[in-house]
Amino acid sequence: MRSVLIFTCALTIAAGPGGAAQHTRGRPETAHEYAHRLVSKRSLALAGASAAVGQVRNHPHEWGTGIGGYARRVGSALGEHVVKETIQFGVATLHHEDLHYYRSNLHGTLPRLGYAVKSTFIVPRTDRAGKTVAAGRISGAFGAGIVSRAWQPASTAGIGAGIASGGIILGADVGANVAREFWPRKKARPPRRHSARRTAHSS
Repeated sequence: MRSVLIFTCALTIAAGPGGAAQHTRGRPETAHEYAHRLVSKRSLALAGASAAVGQVRNHPHEWGTGIGGYARRVGSALGEHVVKETIQFGVATLHHEDLHYYRSNLHGTLPRLGYAVKSTFIVPRTDRAGKTVAAGRISGAFGAGIVSRAWQPASTAGIGAGIASGGIILGADVGANVAREFWPRKKARPPRRHSARRTAHSS
């Protein structure tokens, strides 16, 4: 975990300022966006994938590997997700943070990777020009990790396990931003040649 944090900090520093289109003022997340993020196909898919990993590892072992254990893991992942999004939305709104991701105009793998990591922790403000620490994202991740200990069995109920879970959640946010940065851009479709078709039919 320590080496991951050191690597993350190094990339953040290496990224430096700029790189994306200049946003003089960020866009706050709306209540509609928050509600959509709570229950969406993506959140259900991620919860199912997380539960599947836990099922294979039999973690926590008290839940077993049967269908009941898988259902508990899915429910736990969804509960953690709801707590994370709720804390994140509330803190980000109060702190005037724009948590939307804006792709960079950089070239090269390392500069773009560094930018994606940095953008997880440093975000545009919504009340004025400038940037600020993504307190909503950070508190949401660690808050969810700690709060979720309330329904975890004895082997994973400690505060240390909650902090570790928060680190994993935050790491997943970093991974999501890296994916957004490197995902192929959609190519604009060429306009349809209606006039050419009409000419061909008329002839």
